[in-house]
Amino acid sequence: MSNAGRILDWEGCFNVRDLGGLGGIRPGALVRADALDRLTARGWTGLVDHGVRTVVDLRNDDEAGVDHAPRPAAVNTVRIPLDGLEDREFWDRWWGTPAFGTPAYFRPFLARFPERVAAVAAAVADAAPGGVAFHYALGRDRTGIIALVLLRLMGASPEEIATDHGLSEPRVRAMYAARGRPYDGREIEEYTAGLGTTVHELARAAADWLKPQEYLRVGGLGDAELGRLRGRLGA
Repeated sequence: MSNAGRILDWEGCFNVRDLGGLGGIRPGALVRADALDRLTARGWTGLVDHGVRTVVDLRNDDEAGVDHAPRPAAVNTVRIPLDGLEDREFWDRWWGTPAFGTPAYFRPFLARFPERVAAVAAAVADAAPGGVAFHYALGRDRTGIIALVLLRLMGASPEEIATDHGLSEPRVRAMYAARGRPYDGREIEEYTAGLGTTVHELARAAADWLKPQEYLRVGGLGDAELGRLRGRLGA
C-alpha cells in the first residue's frame, strides 16, 4: 500500500491514515487519527466501513470534546490519557514550546512514561475483534509517539516511521487553515534549524533509539500481551 493510499478521507477529520503496509502491520488493523469526535455522520460511517471497532482516545480529561455526530453503537471507545500532566518537572520543560510540536520530545517522553505507553499498547492488544483507531487532537505529536512504538514493534524501519510522521504536516496545516487558526510551522522550522536538524531526522533518531519489545516490557507488558499485540496487528 502506498503512502497516498493509506490516507483516509473520513469527513470531519483531516489527519487520518491506515498504518497497514508499514512493517508487518496488515491493512485495516491500526489507524492513526486526529480528534475523532469531530467526525460527521458520514465520517463515522467511513470509520465503521473501514472495519474499526475500537477507538483509543489519548487526550486528557479536559481536552475531550462532544461528538459532532452520534458515535455508532458498534464502536467501543477506550480513554487512556497519555500525558501524565501531574509530572510538572517534565511538562514545565516541554509544554507550550516549539519543541512540543516536533519529535524532539519523543525520546524524553518515552523514557519518562513507559507505563503510560504500555497501557495504550495493552488496550490495542485486548481490543475487541476489528480494527483499532487511536487519536489525539492533531494526530501528529502524541499520536505519533504511539505510532512510533507500535510500528517499531511490528518491524517498520526508522526511515519508514519518520516518513509516516512527515505525512501529518500538510494535513495539520490544512486543518488549521480550515478552522481559521494560525499555524506554528515557522516556529517549528526555526526550532529544528537551531538544533541543526530536521523534523524528519528527529523522528528517525527516536525510532532508531527505541527497542520496542524491551521498552514495552519495562512498561509492564508480558510475553502473552506482546504476543496478542503482534497477533492482532500482523497479517
